[in-house]
Amino acid sequence: MDVLLNTFVVLFIVVDPIGVAWMFVTLTRGAGHATRRRMAVTGTALAAVILFVFFFIGDPLLRTLGITLPAFRIAGGVLLFLLAIDMVFARQSGLRSTTVQEQAEAEQRHDVSVFPLAFPLIAGPGALTTVLLMTSARGDPLIFLGMLAILALVLMLTLAALLAATAIMRLLGETGVNVLSRLLGLVLAALAVQYMLDGLRAGLLSG
Repeated sequence: MDVLLNTFVVLFIVVDPIGVAWMFVTLTRGAGHATRRRMAVTGTALAAVILFVFFFIGDPLLRTLGITLPAFRIAGGVLLFLLAIDMVFARQSGLRSTTVQEQAEAEQRHDVSVFPLAFPLIAGPGALTTVLLMTSARGDPLIFLGMLAILALVLMLTLAALLAATAIMRLLGETGVNVLSRLLGLVLAALAVQYMLDGLRAGLLSG
């Protein structure tokens, strides 16, 4: 149960439905309600395909590349820790954000569901790393099913945030989003360090 709870917290923070909703409002300013709803559903569905594919091929992929799970836990922990630092200091992270040029291009598009909504805002490198770390649960069928349920739950929460994006932004404002991001960043930093420690411990024991 602790493993499932930790996984949910990490994936929820990394995907950051509230932060994605804020970006979605910015990118779809001027679009009609029906258009925004369609883009939200399409973008979340595409992100779901990407993340579920990574979930199922993650373990074979690591084996093919000759990467051990402890090594990937350490690397993933470092990546998530860097993301947490950016969240604590309310900085745009390259792991789940677009460049100025990419954002300008996205704002000119009529449909942002594929880029940048599905990737990198929802299914960005941080989320993909977390999903790959989740593949270590293949040995336990119940935990494996729990991981699938967690991935589906986070995606549903993200879709709900996108559909209610305008109301959320009206309620929280940019300052509220930044405060929430800082608090979640602290939690993510602690969990990222735990990933690194677990990887080091497993690596030393296997060596």
